[in-house]
Amino acid sequence: MTAPVEPERPRRAGARRAAQKPRRRRGPIETTIGVIGELLITAGILVGLFLGWQVWWNNLVLSGQQTSAAQQQSKKWIDEATATPRPTPTDSTTPVSVDPPVMARPSDYEPFAVVYIPRLGADWKRTIRQTVDVEKVLNSYTAGVGHYPDSQMPGEVGNFAVAGHDSGWGNTFIDLSKLRVGDRIYVQTKDGWYTYLFRNFEYVQPTQVQVIAAVPRHPDVQPVDRLMTITTCNPPFHAGERLIAYNVFQGFSPTQDVPNEIRAAVTGG
Repeated sequence: MTAPVEPERPRRAGARRAAQKPRRRRGPIETTIGVIGELLITAGILVGLFLGWQVWWNNLVLSGQQTSAAQQQSKKWIDEATATPRPTPTDSTTPVSVDPPVMARPSDYEPFAVVYIPRLGADWKRTIRQTVDVEKVLNSYTAGVGHYPDSQMPGEVGNFAVAGHDSGWGNTFIDLSKLRVGDRIYVQTKDGWYTYLFRNFEYVQPTQVQVIAAVPRHPDVQPVDRLMTITTCNPPFHAGERLIAYNVFQGFSPTQDVPNEIRAAVTGG
């Protein structure tokens, strides 16, 4: 059975007038403000996407390039050493605790070492170039770590001091604060492997450059120890202070004696 259709009720007068009332057209000023607002929202979205690309994707790509460059440099030295092996190879598990060779000071921007820090990642490695020039070294896709030119060289008595970004341009030292006492840091040059052990952190203001003195914080004292100092900005994505990681020399091994802890990272296996 079909339900009866109720007769349409008459509308109230006020409702009829509201339905018949035309919408007010926006004036030119309101239209302009609306367009500007939409453009600002679009610009904000584009800026957000760009920052996301810059912080994440660009760092990911650059980190891969820096790792690849370090791998190639490391392999080149190992291949050269294998072709003309040293007469006194050692057990790769224990570096030799003798006076290590100290290389001549390199030219500006020259790659002279590769640093491996297992705590920062199983495949983490970076090339070290001479000077801490931001554009040519720290931001470079073939480096990432720079050597303070007035500090000592690897294995030399004094302080071998290096620097790298914490965030941006490959996020070189973004995880540096994860180091634990006794963690090994391996510095490879054409002469061999210099092993350092992490000792402690210090947080300082950017103006406190005494941390890279031959005796950190005591520039007038004659050094007797072999140290390595790593400096980076802190906290990540800011540059309000500096995070300093101090490391002490443990020993030296010839180039062909790849340390067991980083063998896979060195050989790519």
